[in-house]
This record gives sequence, structure tokens and C-alpha cells, in this order.
Amino acid sequence: MAYQGILQRYGSLLGLPDHTQQVTLLEGGTPLVPVPGLVEKLGGDFELFVKFEGLNPTGSFKDRGMTAAVSEAVGRGAEAVICASTGNTAASAAAYAARAGLRAIVLIPEGKVAAGKLAGAIVYGAQVIQVQGSFDDALALVVEITQRTPLALVNSLNPYRLEGQKSAAFEICDTLGAAPDWLCLPVGNAGNITAYWMGFEQYHALKKTGLPQLLGAQAAGAAPLVLGHPVEQPETIATAIRIGRPARGEQALQAAQESRGRILAVSDDEILAAQQMLAGEGLWVEPASAAGLAGLKAEVEAGNLDPRGKRIVVVCTGHGLKDPDVITHSMEKPRVIPAEMGALVDVIKVG
Repeated sequence: MAYQGILQRYGSLLGLPDHTQQVTLLEGGTPLVPVPGLVEKLGGDFELFVKFEGLNPTGSFKDRGMTAAVSEAVGRGAEAVICASTGNTAASAAAYAARAGLRAIVLIPEGKVAAGKLAGAIVYGAQVIQVQGSFDDALALVVEITQRTPLALVNSLNPYRLEGQKSAAFEICDTLGAAPDWLCLPVGNAGNITAYWMGFEQYHALKKTGLPQLLGAQAAGAAPLVLGHPVEQPETIATAIRIGRPARGEQALQAAQESRGRILAVSDDEILAAQQMLAGEGLWVEPASAAGLAGLKAEVEAGNLDPRGKRIVVVCTGHGLKDPDVITHSMEKPRVIPAEMGALVDVIKVG
């Protein structure tokens, strides 16, 4: 049978109500890509895989949760959905709302959303509103208006979002035949690390797959879970995790602790270096998606994590096309030559 999306594949394991009406773009089923070249760069003698969530329909992991949240909303008769977003949630909510024939409203922090993500929300037909403030300010408005109106909240405060997102943990276990020793991933609003732990715990109880240790990575300029207090004006080049008050912060810290793992902060320079390392393996991810690898590299180099003999999965949450400005603004313009063989030979220096 052809693949039909995560609700069809894992529906019996997802805590969705009976009234749910499936809305899918065939999300999930993303590859677990071995990256032996990165293993060598990190010292060798272990297995390393990238769970490339950028190959979901709208280019990010958000589609896993959005299929669940929108399917539940449609089933209870909702006519419109609303979310606050740093970009990926907006694009995903807009796409699934369009698929379901619902109105979508997205609030974004003014001037803080990457062009590729904003374009996605617009092309899918959402009403996009910029808020003079941070993501946290936008989320506060969304929460308040959904308490006053029938609008359906589809941020990760919606429990069905996490039910969908935990399917990625199931896929990893099914592909590997067991849980990895370590799972490394970015942490922004903290719903994803929470969802992964839910999924691993559930599979552990059902299929005795074991449990990984979790390594969550926040950007140093937006690291409230590392600092121990909210960050009022978060700043990082990794726009997807530029969040100062994570909605699922307490649960994320609990997941890290229960897994005998941790959450750390990495600099923008470390994130961009990790993005380049992944590109060297043929995987282009948006900056925030590289935070998990940046965290792993930092811990290995500091001697805090011994990878030898381990099986490690790095989660890359969004495609590089989501945030191309980081690359295009810093690169040199390609050289221009005449349409002549001699000019080409001179430039590429062969023969």
C-alpha cells in the first residue's frame, strides 16, 4: 500500500480524539541519512545519522504536528486556525488549513522571520500579521484571542501537535530496529524535544526499544533553559529557535533530565559551522536545524560526551531553503566569464 502519512501509519499510537478527520499532505517518512564523513571529523568509531525533517511537505518537522492539530480541529467543526510563529509553524499551519479549506491567521514578530518561511505562509493563503514585539508577545496574543473566540490554536501548546510530532521517534526506532544511544536536536519553543521523549517512552513501553539520552541545543542568544530565566529580547541568526520563553520549557528540562541528557547553548558561529559541515555531506539545512550537530560537536570536543561505540541521531528540523538569506548575504557573487572555452579553462584550471 502506498504511504498515506503519519496518522494512517501510527494513528493507533497517537492520542487523538474519535472526532478527528484526517487532513494530510503525506508528511513523515523522512530519511535517516548516514553521515560517515562527519563521523571522521568527530573522531570516528561510532554511527551517526541525520533525521532530515526538511523533506516534509512544507520543509520542516512542523508538518507532523500540524496534520494532527488541524485534523482534530476539522473534526470538531473549527472554521479557522491561528498561531504565532518564527516561520515554520506559520507555513505549516497555512498549508494544512488550505488543504482542509479553513481560514489561517498567523502572527509573526516584525522583521524577524526568514523570507522563505514568510513566503510559504503567504502563498498558502494565510492572513499574516506582524507584531511589534517578539515571538513570545505574538504567542501571548494568540493564546488570549483563542480564549475569547472559536479560533483553533495550533501552536505546540495544543497537545495534539505533540502527538503528531512524536511519530518521528517511532520512525527512528523502526528504521534502526532500536532507539539510538543519543538524540541531538535544536530547542526553541521546546515542543519537539518534549514530543520525541514522549514517543521514545511510548515505544519503550510497547516494544522494549530502549531509551536514548537527549542532547538539546539552544542558541546562546536565546537560551532561557540554559540560563534558568526568560530572555526578553532573544537574538540569534537561527531564527527558528529565537524564542525567549519556551511554551514547553519545563517539560523539555524534565525530558532531558529523565533521559540522563542535557540542554546546552551553542554560539551562532558554532551553528553556522555545523550548517557548513552538513552541507559538506550534501544536506542543506536552515541554521537552527544545525544546532543539534553543533551541540554534539561541542560536547565531544569538550570531552563531555564519548561517542565511541555509540549510535547517534542528529535531528535536522528544516530545509535550507527556509532561510537562504544567511548564505546569499555572505557569499561572493559567482564570477562572470565570456562564453568561450579558453575563459572557462582559465577559471576552473583543468587540462
